[in-house]
Amino acid sequence: MTQFTIKIGTQEEFFTRGRQLAQAADKGEAIAGVRIISFEDPADMMKLVTNARLSLLRAVKETPGSITDIATRLRRDRSAVKRDIDALERFGLVTIADKVLPGHGRMKEVRATASRLHLTVEVA
Repeated sequence: MTQFTIKIGTQEEFFTRGRQLAQAADKGEAIAGVRIISFEDPADMMKLVTNARLSLLRAVKETPGSITDIATRLRRDRSAVKRDIDALERFGLVTIADKVLPGHGRMKEVRATASRLHLTVEVA
């Protein structure tokens, strides 16, 4: 699994990281399995990282499963869990894959893509 960092950063920091990764790739160096999601405005970051979504990420990381199973475990409405999972999937924090169930058809299984999630907020 990958390590994710969600942080506040500037556009210049974003492009600097991109240049450093490109230079490392050009030299044939290994690229670390770290993904960074950067926001310029802390308020935008907090729209993604809510208490409900953090609880959802913990639940999915602990036990992957269907949206219905996860909603039941968290005692939340299924449609609200689906909206949160869709938002987390857009940013690559979870994946949804078809899983074949022996004798029972298929289900969509939600899995965490990161083994660790590092949140960094610095407000100047």
